Order: sequence, then structure tokens, then C-alpha cells
Amino acid sequence: MAGPMQLDLSNAQIAKDENGRPFIIVRDQGKKKRAHGTDAVKSHILAARTVSSIVKSSLGPRGLDKILISPDGDITVTNDGATIMGQMEISNHIAKLLVSLSQSQDAEIGDGTTGVVVLAGALLEQAAELIDKGIHPIRIADGYDAACEVAVAELDKISDTIPFSKKDATNLTRVAKTALGSKIVSKAHDQFAKMAVEAVLSVADLERKDVDFELIKVDGKVGGAIEDSILVAGVVVDKDFSHPQMPSEVKDAKLAILTCPFEPPKPKTKHKLDITSVAEFKELQKYEQAKFTEMIEQIKQTGANVVICQWGFDDEANHLLLTHKLPAVRWVGGPEIELIAIATNGRIVPRFEDLSPAKLGKAGIVREMSFGTTREKMLVIEECANSRAVTCFIRGSNKMIIDEAKRSLHDALCVVRNLVKDNRIVYGGGAAEIACSLAVEKAALEQPGLEQYSMRAFADALDSVPMALAENSGLSSIETLAELKARQGKGEGRGRLGVDCMGTGSSDMKEHFVIDPLISKRSQLLLATQLCRMVLKVNSVIVSGGGEDDGY
Repeated sequence: MAGPMQLDLSNAQIAKDENGRPFIIVRDQGKKKRAHGTDAVKSHILAARTVSSIVKSSLGPRGLDKILISPDGDITVTNDGATIMGQMEISNHIAKLLVSLSQSQDAEIGDGTTGVVVLAGALLEQAAELIDKGIHPIRIADGYDAACEVAVAELDKISDTIPFSKKDATNLTRVAKTALGSKIVSKAHDQFAKMAVEAVLSVADLERKDVDFELIKVDGKVGGAIEDSILVAGVVVDKDFSHPQMPSEVKDAKLAILTCPFEPPKPKTKHKLDITSVAEFKELQKYEQAKFTEMIEQIKQTGANVVICQWGFDDEANHLLLTHKLPAVRWVGGPEIELIAIATNGRIVPRFEDLSPAKLGKAGIVREMSFGTTREKMLVIEECANSRAVTCFIRGSNKMIIDEAKRSLHDALCVVRNLVKDNRIVYGGGAAEIACSLAVEKAALEQPGLEQYSMRAFADALDSVPMALAENSGLSSIETLAELKARQGKGEGRGRLGVDCMGTGSSDMKEHFVIDPLISKRSQLLLATQLCRMVLKVNSVIVSGGGEDDGY
């Protein structure tokens, strides 16, 4: 006999019949869908597996790219897990958790976004098999937590420390090359790796182990090849001097950084000015010109020889600036104004009255940079007083390549930053996952309760990462994994033997310097396990609203 029907009384009304007897009317019950118990858990796992399988083919140096087309028709070509997940239109509530999982990994670590989704999908797939065997979801989650502790402890055991300094950053460059190996810029990964390392080390405080990403600006311009990308020791602004006859280069620049409009003062309230004769108009014109000249004199008295203005100014002001030999840049955005102020040790001036020599920014050279046969120019501020601010300037044949190159460089910058914070590493190519899998399998044998089944399942899920790498590289995934596990199990190269994706003939990842920061791998394990516990604990879903199918 079926149990009592579950009613949601939050949407109920009490009414009375003609005899005064009360009864309850519950509205919209026909529009509600409900999944309960193991059916709900299995439907969640299916949704997560579907999303995970989409990014699985993007894992590793041989991973494939995806084309994402937005509703507006904008095209993105990428194999970055967080970007793929973020731009997919997903309506399923559990699949959205996987999206936030990859974004958490991206925000915290910056790399390993594809790996964490693949691992979470594999863990949930293994959990589905255990649920079919009759094991309670909470017992599975407890086993996963125990296995995760064993795996994280094993990572600490197999980790190595890589030495580096500002003078010798060879090891950091090698790690950055690993991060860039699977990206669209892989043909120029030497150049991009050096760019990332130089950028991070120029802004890093090695004593405090801190990296201020605010001082690193990544900008791009369509045209040229990826190899034409450069690291500028200063700031690049997508603007040019306001008048074509202004000098295109200013040496020993002293910059007045203004956020006040370059125009005569106006009342703050609504106002109306009536001009009834030519004489009055000429008087107004003379007043405006006098005000402009006064402002320019105020700037020149401070010793400034370049003006950076957040707002625009009209042609008359532009002409006066030219005649007074004061090069100016207008319509510079807020973030760029701040970066210029930080780089040149200048102060942002909100009112002309506050301008003083002490508030000027200093730079060795301010110059315009032109591109090819186009008239487009950009402003480069170099040899700044604060030498820590840098700009990575990316070139490429089209906007898609530049956007993907920026994402790739961001991953490399994050990897180098992570090593500055903690210089312990583990070896890539699935080597660390295989070592953790063997450690978890061994620990499972000593586990007395039902948790040993879920610990074995955790070990099998860890194997999915090297299997995906082998599959994407055109190798036999099961054969490759079996061989590597057997060799690592015998103690040969524990934590070092991984999938030879590039077909070099050697599986020793230490030889090839295929490495990942320890904090990145640890974060992947912890975040994926937390997500699985969350999904396994949900056993009932009530969807209110229309009868539309809740797709993935």
C-alpha cells in the first residue's frame, strides 16, 4: 500500500462548504515534480556525469578545444575547463554545482579546472555503482572523506621542493611550460613561460611569499603573430595623445593624473545661460579661453610635461594644450588611471586646486606605439618610478586567439604565483593520481567497515585522470594504466611515472619536468570530495513551476 501523499501546505488555503465545514485547497500541486530517495541521487549523478564527459576530452597536452557560441553570436575557442563550464547554458541544479566547482578551483588556484571536474564526475560515477549495491549514500561520503585524507597525505609524501630565486628562475619557467603545454600558445610556450615568470617575479615579495596581481596587466591587440607578444616593464594604455601634432615620445616624463574635467567650472545644479548678443558670446568665449589657459598654467607650474585625463576636453582645449607644448591623453579608464598612478608613484588629483609637484607621477619615457599599416596607436609608459608594475602585451591574428592566449597566460601566472607561495610540487601526467590511488587501495584493506568499498571506489575514480590523459593522447587507456600502476606498485618511480602523452618513449615525469604545484593537486582532491558529499546528501528534489523538463 502506498504511503500518505506528501502535501506542501505553504501554498494552501482554508475554505468552508455550504454547511460551514472547513476544507483545505492546495494549489499548483499538479505543476510540481518530485524526485525522492535513490532515484533523486542517481538523477543528480547522471547530470554531473554528462557535464563531466564534455570537458573530459579537453584534459592534458593532447586535449581538444571546444567552440562556444553565445546567444549574441560571440565565438570562444578554448580548452580551459572554467571557461567551458562558465559559458555553457546549464539549467540542471546539480550540473550548476560542477560549474561553481571549476570556478572555485579557478579563483583559488587558477589552474587544474578541467581535472577537478573530471575527478568529481568519476567519483560520482563510482558512487552510483555503490548505491546499486545497496550502500547508503552517507556511508559512501564518509568513505570518500577518509580516502581523501589518505590521498592528501600521500601527496605530501611524494612531493618534491624546487629551488628558485630572482636570479635563477629556470625551474619556475619549466613549471609554467607545463601549464601552457595544453594551450593554444603551446608553440610559443618558451616565450610565454618566461613572460609569466618575469611578470610574477617583478611584482612578488619573496620574503612575505606574496604576489600582487593588481600590478600585472594583461592587454592585447589584434595583428601580428603570437610570437610578437612582449612583456613591457610599465603600463600599456589603449589610447594615444589627443592631438596628432603632439610629440610621440616624452622623456623624463612627469605626469599630472587628473580625474577632474578639463573645462570651465559649472554650477552643480541645473542651470540655463541666455546669450542675447554677439558681444556676450565673445565674452563667454574669452572667459572659457582664460579658464583653459589658467588650468594649463597651473599644470605647467607644477613641472608636469604630460597630462593623463580621465575625462575628455573639447578641440579648443586640445589646441591650447598643443600651443603650450603640453602633451595630453584623454578618456583614460578608471582601472588604467589607478594602474598608472601605482606604476609612476603619482597621486590621482580630483581638483585642479589640489595639484602640486609632489603629486606628479614619474616615468623615464612615455611613447606612442603604432601597429603595421593601421593608424591605431597605443601609449606605453616605461621606466616607471615603481618598477614593479608590468604589462603582458599579447599579439595574435584574431580576437579569439588573443582571448585564449590571455586565459593561457593567466593560468601560467597563477601556477608561478602558487610556487612562490609554496614551492612544493608533485609530478603530472597522472603520476600523482596513480600514487594516491595505490595508497588509498592499501588503506582500504585495513578499513573494517563498509567504508572500504567507497575507498576502493575513490581509488578507481583517481585512475580516471591518467586514463583520460591516455585516451586523449591516442593510447590504450587500460593497458597504459595497468602498466604504470604495476611499476609504481613495485616501488619503481613512486609518484613519478605518468602517461607519456607526447610519445617521448619515457614515462618518468621528473625527466620531462612535467610538474604541478602541490597546492593545486591538493585543492582538486578536497574540492571534488566536498562536492560529492554535498550531492550524495541530497535525497529529495521538489521543482515548482511549469511542467517543462529540467534538462542538463
